[in-house]
Amino acid sequence: MARQEDLEGVLLGIGNPLLDISAVVDPSFLEKYDVKLNNAILAEEKHLPMYRELANKYKVDYIAGGATQNAIRVAQWMLQVPGATTFIGCIGKDEFGKEMKKSSTAGGVNVRYYEDESTPTGTCAVLVVGGERSLVANLSAANCYKVHHLEQPENWAFVEKAKFFYIAGFFLTVSAKSVMLIAKHAAEKGKYFMMNLAAPFICEFFTSQLMEAFPYIDFVFGNETEARAFSKSQNWETDDVETIALKISALPKASGTHKRVTVITQGADPTVVAEDGKVTRFPVKLLPKEKLVDTNGAGDAFVGGFLSHLVQGKSIPRCCEAGNYAANVIIQRSGCTYPPSPTSHPSSKDLRCALFSRANQIFLLPTKFCQSSKQENLAAQRSRTRIKSKRLNRERASFWVSRFQKVKYVFSTTAPTFLAHFR
Repeated sequence: MARQEDLEGVLLGIGNPLLDISAVVDPSFLEKYDVKLNNAILAEEKHLPMYRELANKYKVDYIAGGATQNAIRVAQWMLQVPGATTFIGCIGKDEFGKEMKKSSTAGGVNVRYYEDESTPTGTCAVLVVGGERSLVANLSAANCYKVHHLEQPENWAFVEKAKFFYIAGFFLTVSAKSVMLIAKHAAEKGKYFMMNLAAPFICEFFTSQLMEAFPYIDFVFGNETEARAFSKSQNWETDDVETIALKISALPKASGTHKRVTVITQGADPTVVAEDGKVTRFPVKLLPKEKLVDTNGAGDAFVGGFLSHLVQGKSIPRCCEAGNYAANVIIQRSGCTYPPSPTSHPSSKDLRCALFSRANQIFLLPTKFCQSSKQENLAAQRSRTRIKSKRLNRERASFWVSRFQKVKYVFSTTAPTFLAHFR
């Protein structure tokens, strides 16, 4: 466990701070403005009237957003250590900008905004239909960020202090120079540099900027749609997510200090992680449909949760668990919002409570991680003290399997492979 003083300023993100204007809309609203469901695009001229109509026609929520800022805010929330994270970006010198600064600062994030006096704070229309969302971003001031702000000594000091850097691919459209400055710094100092593919259009239309940064990326995040768009941009002629993840991890690196790990989320399907030429799938905790409120920010929340454990030196399985936990919390709320503190920290227990079946015998093996409710944890611990690690006959095995039906994930302490998934 990392000490609190070691976590101060450990994670820095730079990106496009946007004020989300979120509303549940009719499918006809998407059709009117030629917006596809579950997609993210930059606003064009035809989209500009959307923002006023959205506010006039629907009940809207205003939430501090932007992909990188969301991930940083969630990581800060998970860590619960004031000042553990820093966010840099450009806002307007207006009321929206003040609200955004107030929101992020209240959550414990160090914000180092560049304030543009002539351009309003950027906004993002979050259009929710049936729990799924579409994003239309009007960058405005976010598009005005300049690398000289990053180079100022009072801001660069936060870069020097950080050990992990995270940037969503969207920022490549704004200041690729800033991205490369941080990427090279991370490589030179042996720090971790991480990016998100962000959206299909980044892979398709900003390929040169993305590939310039790629040799420096230690962790690549994305979803299955973005992964396939990246595959298409590279002419790999495959839509298989696991194959794509392996290919991404194998791309050349500028530094051999860290291997590249590729993390691809797939909604309710297992998260795919590729490293060292191997793929591991991590199941996602399924949420009943009636509890789903809004998927906006789910991917960002996963990254934030993942990073909150990565900066503490936790294993990839535990990072994925933290990411899935954070995403699960966010999709039950409107926008990328969360309660005051994590109510069920996924790494608070190091349980040993799973059964592994092999041929006609079942053995009790120690596990590296197993998430369940507090009551189930206690029951599992009580059961473990009684059965220890001895071989079980099939009759007793059936009994103990029934006792562990609610256990979700099982990982061996001697191998990272997934051993069992009880429903």
